[in-house]
Amino acid sequence: MTAPSTFGLSSEARNLHWLLTNLVEEVPGILSVAVVSSDGLLLLSSDPGRNAQARDTRAARPTGPRGSSADLATIVSGIGSLTIGAAKLLDFGPVKHTMVAMDEGSLFVMSISDGSLLGVHGSADCDMSVVAYHMALFVGRAGHVLTPELRSELRKSLESEPTGSAR
Repeated sequence: MTAPSTFGLSSEARNLHWLLTNLVEEVPGILSVAVVSSDGLLLLSSDPGRNAQARDTRAARPTGPRGSSADLATIVSGIGSLTIGAAKLLDFGPVKHTMVAMDEGSLFVMSISDGSLLGVHGSADCDMSVVAYHMALFVGRAGHVLTPELRSELRKSLESEPTGSAR
């Protein structure tokens, strides 16, 4: 993972970047991670080189590999909307987490207290229980600091990254 620059960010934003970096580097099998706001906007990504691509409206189609964090953010947002709708229809309360197991990988989506979502794309050999445990730790640590002000700061930091920057 390429570490994003956290220069000029608040201590809370730097802490979230650190937590995300730690999640990706410490948990075997994690390929990419995205934190998405309740309205579907990418807030934080383990793939900062793709953030500029996600914002670039001139590109008709992303040129990056399938599974990049920009793609992951879109998928996480869609799954979040679908599961929230299903929970309302079934009247079983709010969604805590969703897991999709595929032949060659897994997708995990976990709710953060403010309505934001944490999405993790894992390899086929990742230990799902270990990934889920570390995601729960991230959510527990991030949920109380992910204020509207911090979400705004994270969005602005994505917008200020130079297009095509790989940092």
